[in-house]
Amino acid sequence: MTRVAAIDCGTNSIRLLVADADPATGELVDLDRRMRIVRLGQDVDRTGRLAPEALERTFAACREYAEVIKEHGAERVRFVATSASRDAENRDEFVRGVLDILGVEPEVITGDQEAEFSFTGATKELTGRADLATPYLVVDIGGGSTEFVVGVERVAAARSVDVGCVRMTERHLVRDGVVTDPPTEAQLEAIRTDIEAALDLAERTVPLKEARTLVGLAGSVTTIAAIALGLDTYDWRAIHHARISYEQVGAIVERLTHATHAERAAIPVMHPGRVDVIASGALVLLAIMDRVAAREVVVSEHDILDGIGWSLA
Repeated sequence: MTRVAAIDCGTNSIRLLVADADPATGELVDLDRRMRIVRLGQDVDRTGRLAPEALERTFAACREYAEVIKEHGAERVRFVATSASRDAENRDEFVRGVLDILGVEPEVITGDQEAEFSFTGATKELTGRADLATPYLVVDIGGGSTEFVVGVERVAAARSVDVGCVRMTERHLVRDGVVTDPPTEAQLEAIRTDIEAALDLAERTVPLKEARTLVGLAGSVTTIAAIALGLDTYDWRAIHHARISYEQVGAIVERLTHATHAERAAIPVMHPGRVDVIASGALVLLAIMDRVAAREVVVSEHDILDGIGWSLA
C-alpha cells in the first residue's frame, strides 16, 4: 500500500484526497476527501489574469491541506491545476504560492491529460459490469472547461473544450458584477449556443455518439443527482453510481433556470459556492445528453482526483 495525496485545483473548487492505494487489488481506500469552493477562475475569462483575492482564497485552502497531508503522513503528493490556471497570464504567481505552501509544484496540465485522469478515476470501478454497455463516454463538467473522453479500459479519444459552469455564468449571466436573477431567455439561449459550438468542436475528435454509457462527473452533475434523488443532505454514497434519467435532468434544468438566487440557495443539497453557477452546469449536462441521445447519466463521485491518486500509485 502506498499513501498518496492528490490535489485537484480547478476553476471553481480545490479538492484533496488522501488515500492508501493498492495496485495489486486496484483498491483506493479514502483516508480524507474534502473540497473548498475558492473560485480561482474569478473573472479569468474577462481579464486573462488570476484575481488577487482568488489567489488568496486558494492559498488559504492550500495551507489547510498542507496540515492534513502532514497529519496523515502521505508518501507522495501531486498537485494538478486545470482550466483557470492554464488560461491565466499570471499563473507563475500561482505556481510560486503553491510551492511555498505545499512544497510541491503544481502541474498545469493540458486538457487531454485532464481527460485521461478523469476517465481513469471514473471507470476503474465500472470495468466488467454487465449492466453498463461500453464504450463509456465520460464527461467532466468543470468550472472553466468540460472534458469528453471515450474508451473502454483505456482512453480511445479525448477533448477538452472551454465551456464550464463558471465560464458560462460569467460570460452570459453577469451584468454590472451581478448575476441576473433569474436569467432571461436570451441569456439562456446564448449559453446554449456556446455549448452547441463546443460540442461540435469536441465531436471533431471524440466519437460522442458511439458511446453506450454516459458517465457524468464533478459538482454540477453530483448536485443535479442529489436534487433528483430528493436528498435532504448531501450523501456521496447515495449519489455514487446513481442513474439519473434524461427526464429528471430536463425537469431540474427547467427548475434551476427559472429560480431566483434565494430559491436555488434554499435547495437542501446546494453548496453556497454553486448557487450562481449551477444553472449553467445543468444546461451543459442536458445539451450533452441531447447530443448523444442518452436516456440516463451514471453519476460518479470518483473522478480526476482519483485518477491523480492512481497516477501516484
